Amino acid sequence: AHTFPACFAPVCQRGGQSLRSTWPLSVKPMGAALSSKGQRLDKALGAQFPEDERYFGLENFGNTCYANSVLQALYYCKPLRERCIQHCLSTQPARDDYGEDSSGGGGDDDLLEALCNLFHSISTQKRRCGVFPPRRFIQKLRDENEIFNNQMHQDAHELLNYLLNEMAEILEKRTKRAAEQAAKTAAAGNGSSRSVEGGSAGGQAEESGCCGGSCFDESSKYVSKTWIHSIFEGLLTNETRCLACDSVTSRDESFLDLSLEIEQNSSVSACMRNFSANESLRGENKFFCDSCSSLQEAHKRMRIKRLPNVLAVHLKRFKYMEELQRFKKLSYRIAFPLELKLTNVCESATDPDRKYKLFAVVVHAGSGINHGHYISLVRSHHHWLCFDDDVVDLIDEAQMQSYFGSSLETAASTETGYLLFYQAEDWDSSADPQEPPGATSP
Repeated sequence: AHTFPACFAPVCQRGGQSLRSTWPLSVKPMGAALSSKGQRLDKALGAQFPEDERYFGLENFGNTCYANSVLQALYYCKPLRERCIQHCLSTQPARDDYGEDSSGGGGDDDLLEALCNLFHSISTQKRRCGVFPPRRFIQKLRDENEIFNNQMHQDAHELLNYLLNEMAEILEKRTKRAAEQAAKTAAAGNGSSRSVEGGSAGGQAEESGCCGGSCFDESSKYVSKTWIHSIFEGLLTNETRCLACDSVTSRDESFLDLSLEIEQNSSVSACMRNFSANESLRGENKFFCDSCSSLQEAHKRMRIKRLPNVLAVHLKRFKYMEELQRFKKLSYRIAFPLELKLTNVCESATDPDRKYKLFAVVVHAGSGINHGHYISLVRSHHHWLCFDDDVVDLIDEAQMQSYFGSSLETAASTETGYLLFYQAEDWDSSADPQEPPGATSP
């Protein structure tokens, strides 16, 4: 029988703490046992980890491991963390711990502020190791989205997808408001009485905003983007080739993460190839070809047209089984490499040979979508750590293979990689455009 590694304490099974507790908003006092754990970790980290880096576990508030695991993966996405902290400092410079300003009011106006405040608070803790309660983030998440407003087990991918899109939407709205305000100010300075909203300046602000995550003009170059898009967004192109006239129709769509179908004893690279495999359109599914002006047989495939700077991959391990009338976990063995090069890229793509390095994995332990446990494995300064809610341990790189899954079809419960985070080796995040003036205002 498989035994859980030390980092796999079934925290979700033991309930967690109440969100409405009376703990202070800074780090919760930990007691002798947990303090000794923190001291042991700090000693184990030694000089191989910089003193200004923080390694904090996150308190579980009752089945919130799905959030803790995603938060840890995002915190160790260094470009995102830096932007969050920069955003936090620019919007609320006079703060105490975790969003408390000098007047005693909270600073979490929306989910973006809650995440930025959380990352800023962790990064400014005096100790290098410990446990932090992400209470305000969890409360704001539950306030903003009814799906997460309960004590039930949730899907980590659903949270990641919602969080990235929600933050991007918040930033887009602020950028649009800033552009409209700048246009009004310019119009007033020029003595113009024309309505900005109805005139060319307002129209331009409307058109240049990112709509539905798509930030491209006809030449597939950015018109406008947020730093969420700058970090995570890539571009797919859906190509359909008519088998009668050989004409190709293409449609582009942006993505913040890629969801991949999986097969037994496979790999992420193989899943990527299958993602872009040709699909035949025939019979009742024939394609209407504009060139032929009729329904024709065709081949359709999806390829990557622009590679993201940070590639978030979702392995679709939960499949609805009609005969069972429920979702079943696919604990298939899917090897995920520490270094990745994508092959399903368009010939016209910029830097088609781009290479990626794995820096975080969200692991699901359990047999079903509605129960189990999530942890995070993160790479920091050439070493791997396991974050299991409030427990943090160093692990060997060789242990990563134990989270590929099982080659046995009958495996009932395994610890399997679920969300993978890769960063492009050649990306200099400091060279990316900063937020336009005024875009940080809530």
